[in-house]
Amino acid sequence: MELPEFEIRGAMKIGDEWKPYTKVISAPNEAQARERIYTLMGSKHRIERRLIKIESIKSVNGE
Repeated sequence: MELPEFEIRGAMKIGDEWKPYTKVISAPNEAQARERIYTLMGSKHRIERRLIKIESIKSVNGE
């Protein structure tokens, strides 16, 4: 069974600037997609959750 994909758009604070981002994440539901983006972005850029803003989450259909 394939997991649905979610497109997540938002911004993260790096230094003094808010940088926009767009990521596509595979997750069983929207709540898990939200947690995964915090985990991935925080780990990759070494920033705290409070510095990661999520503006929109939408399901991406591959069909």
